[in-house]
Amino acid sequence: MPKFPPRALDEYRRKRSVGTTPEPFGEGARLESGPGLFVVQKHAATRLHYDLRLELGGVLLSWAVPKGPSPDPAEKRFAAQTEDHPVEYADFEGVIPAGNYGAGPMIVWDRGRWTPIGDPEQGILDGKLLFKLQGYKLRGLFTLVRMKKPKEWLLIKESGDEHVRRGGTYPEQSILSGLEVAELGRAGERVQQIRAELERLAAKRRRLPASEVEVMLAEQRDQPFDDPAWIYELKIDGFRALAAREDGKGALFYRRGANATAAYPDLATALSALPATHLVLDGEIAVLDERGRPAFQRLQKRALLTQRRDIERAAIELPATYYAFDLLGFEEFDLRALPLLTRKALLRKLLPGVSSPGPLRLLDDLPGQGTALYNSAKELGLEGIVCKRGDSVYRAGRSRDWMKVRHQRTADFVVVGFTEPEGSRNGFGALHLALQGPAPGGLVYAGRVGGGFSERELRETRAQLENTRIPKPPCTGPLPPGRGHAWVEPRLLVEVRYHEITQEGLLRQPTFLRFRPDKTEPDQLPGAFAAPEPSLPEPREVKISNPNKVFWPDDGTTKGDLIEYYRAISPWLLPYLRDRPVTLTRYPDGIAGKSFFQKDAPAHTPSWVRTARVFKDGERELDYFICDDLETLLYVINLGSIPLHLSASRVATPGFPDWCIIDLDPKGAPFAQVIQLAQAVHALCEEIGLPSFAKTSGQAGLHVLIPLGGKLTHDQSKQLGELIARVIEAENAGISTTERVISARGGKVYLDFLQNGQGKTIAGPFSARPVAGATVSTPLRWSEVNARLDPRKFTIRTVPGRLRRAKSDPLREVLELAPDLAGALGRLSARVAQ
Repeated sequence: MPKFPPRALDEYRRKRSVGTTPEPFGEGARLESGPGLFVVQKHAATRLHYDLRLELGGVLLSWAVPKGPSPDPAEKRFAAQTEDHPVEYADFEGVIPAGNYGAGPMIVWDRGRWTPIGDPEQGILDGKLLFKLQGYKLRGLFTLVRMKKPKEWLLIKESGDEHVRRGGTYPEQSILSGLEVAELGRAGERVQQIRAELERLAAKRRRLPASEVEVMLAEQRDQPFDDPAWIYELKIDGFRALAAREDGKGALFYRRGANATAAYPDLATALSALPATHLVLDGEIAVLDERGRPAFQRLQKRALLTQRRDIERAAIELPATYYAFDLLGFEEFDLRALPLLTRKALLRKLLPGVSSPGPLRLLDDLPGQGTALYNSAKELGLEGIVCKRGDSVYRAGRSRDWMKVRHQRTADFVVVGFTEPEGSRNGFGALHLALQGPAPGGLVYAGRVGGGFSERELRETRAQLENTRIPKPPCTGPLPPGRGHAWVEPRLLVEVRYHEITQEGLLRQPTFLRFRPDKTEPDQLPGAFAAPEPSLPEPREVKISNPNKVFWPDDGTTKGDLIEYYRAISPWLLPYLRDRPVTLTRYPDGIAGKSFFQKDAPAHTPSWVRTARVFKDGERELDYFICDDLETLLYVINLGSIPLHLSASRVATPGFPDWCIIDLDPKGAPFAQVIQLAQAVHALCEEIGLPSFAKTSGQAGLHVLIPLGGKLTHDQSKQLGELIARVIEAENAGISTTERVISARGGKVYLDFLQNGQGKTIAGPFSARPVAGATVSTPLRWSEVNARLDPRKFTIRTVPGRLRRAKSDPLREVLELAPDLAGALGRLSARVAQ
């Protein structure tokens, strides 16, 4: 968030009419309950005090606490409610100039997340506001209790949690700069001390841009060691990054140079508060769990966010910590040629110690005692240690002056499948693995391993597995979506080294070690590892609600009939749904009632239902349902969904559709003309060398689909569709049109090629339609596209029988074929020119 300068604060106060008697929550604002930002700023104004601020209703509700918060419930601290402040003020740290309101130094003493217990609006009205704080210093439950006067309150630490400290106090430093409020105006003194030391050391005079730094990397080592010439640091399970302050602003860069500043505004703000005008640090970005340990999954969740509002909220709920272990550049000096121990000593003068709370921390080290530190890391379940020569200079690339010793876990897994190899690799791509679940004989999927195999092992293992193929997975759990997975009988056991098991129950950083012919059963999940025990997935159960509700009043077809239809045809439908976003149209009371579209999966969606954030709807990103299996399909149909509208592209390749569609929409034109035009599109495609397939729309029209094999973009697919439509229109001008406005079509069949745009959808194959008769969008053989074709005959009652009699799906190849599009487009262009 940007700093909030004093002039802007004065303007804010004028707009808020400060000095009058404001409403208790701001000018008519409705307070919203739920987690939000809190900040405590220590302010040396006329009197030294602490400002407690709670984000609510779009502002910061504020109390001045003269003696500051206390961790002791017996210490009831007076708190005077003051005017609301803008949320942007939460990051302000600096000296407010004389002559301005609140002149004097102010530090960000603490910051984090607050959660009201109960309704906060009612709590303030009643004079008792109970809330939980999760900050760098303030943790646990607190209460604000109003005294006799409306603006006078008491701030009390609630007893009964682990954060109570009788007679205790909190550190007084800023969580951003590490300075106490009295030091803020003298921050330049620290800079001058470090600069004087660098001049004495004759450090190279050159301002070092962070973008020029190539990081120094450690070699791998199997065992720890002790050496007085070396220092030892804990290995942080995070993202390696350079942190910088350049031109007064904080910046972060991943080890390969990608700018990561936007993903961590909380760290950038802290870097901006450091006293130096220019510096470059080396370190690790981490997100800590409740025990203060780096949690890689929390960090990964933050790193994947792209929307500004999501990132700002995550900065409160999942605050990042930067562990700095090296100082590379400072003001006009390049420190990389100085010994490591010297760089470390200067870094200690710049940053708070590792025990001080805040987003920027010094990663401490232990001289000479690598074995002891490694054993401590192992006991704590941390990743390992890094060993560094004390006299080493900073060099780009991997060096034996730095060594890393990881503590990794191993376990025995049973092979349940494999993936096909890619490129020049032989045998298989990776092995699918499973562990023994809590139920006797039950296997739980644990991920895949592809590294560590020799060429001989790849070839021989593939040959061995080919003889044990089975049609479906022999395990439960978070199975991989998509195609290209082969499943085998669970006979072969392997030992795998891995870093951890994620919360989803999947291996992280696995490497194959050896086969285990001496074992017949894999390891069991509970208690098998030092990592947190992975939670078992929710049962894949769909309880059908209101199966007797009539959805089609004309013939009495019920919701239960719809459910059974989708269950029966699921083997034919699921290939079109897999890895593809689905838009639902829900009819809670059947086709005679109200309906609504639903793209975004609600928060109460079961964890086993796959969703993916793939498209934007205005400014909001949406989590679409992905129906990869029967249970998910039945779940979305039980929501009252009738038609399923599909994107032409998959989640993995959102910019590249699998098909191009020509939608023949009669809107009152004779259906015989629809047949004629569909045959004309088919004939044109045959002429230019493109395969084409037909299906009913489920209503009055027909769809002609052309496979693209993921070779074109959505725009290119739309251009192909338009060229085909224009040719058909020119040659069938009396019965066809590309005019989008219905009133201007003149009773002709509309050749709709616009459904090929990004984010457009079509009624999926085998999708039921919300029209009388419960018709179905049904794939056709071209021999069926004739004068006898009647789309009304394809219903949820007739289609299952049609599929039982059919030998194959006439549309299925639209998902598989990759035609010669370049040649076809050339021939089509020649036809257009004619």
